[in-house]
Amino acid sequence: MSSALNLAHEPLTKIPSGKLAMWAFLASELMFFSGFFGAFIVLRSGNYDVFGAGSAMLDWKLATLNTFILIGSSLTMALSIYHLEKKNNNMFRLFIGLTTLGGFGFLIVKWIEYSAKFHHGLFPGQEHHTLFFSFYFLMTGFHAVHVIAGMIPMGYMFFRSFSKDGYPYPWKVETLGLYWHFVDLMWIFIFPALYLMIPYHAAVAGH
Repeated sequence: MSSALNLAHEPLTKIPSGKLAMWAFLASELMFFSGFFGAFIVLRSGNYDVFGAGSAMLDWKLATLNTFILIGSSLTMALSIYHLEKKNNNMFRLFIGLTTLGGFGFLIVKWIEYSAKFHHGLFPGQEHHTLFFSFYFLMTGFHAVHVIAGMIPMGYMFFRSFSKDGYPYPWKVETLGLYWHFVDLMWIFIFPALYLMIPYHAAVAGH
């Protein structure tokens, strides 16, 4: 076979196959999240009082803190990629470590939220659980699983960076960065949908 027809090591798109696979995976995940949002919007329109009352019971201040944590982690992820491409292993280690800590911080805040909901009987199967909280735990729980899934390879890259040659695969970090930015973006949509039903909150404050 002529070299012109041998495509084993040279994809037609000039994009690494791992990055293409990540884009395909993210497209499938987008369909999952779109289904959640679509069902949420349809059911909210017919149960606005229940959804509004549930939203008013959420702690938007903790959710705002988590939003800033994830936005900051997106920045540190981008900086880790930049420094690894510049072959600055020490700075890469610093920023991938900060990104991982951002993930831990997000999960800790989420644990505080979940603990409060359990205390108030809002967990599935408890007496005050409603349709709104079914969506709340489904959407935020599914998102938290994605956060954990991103932190696992981050931890590996961080510890691998202590080896003699450091972490030698910038394109893998860039591919992971695509995933992490997607996770952050989904939270940007989840946050206002669940926590900021502003008209209802304003009506509650008016009473």
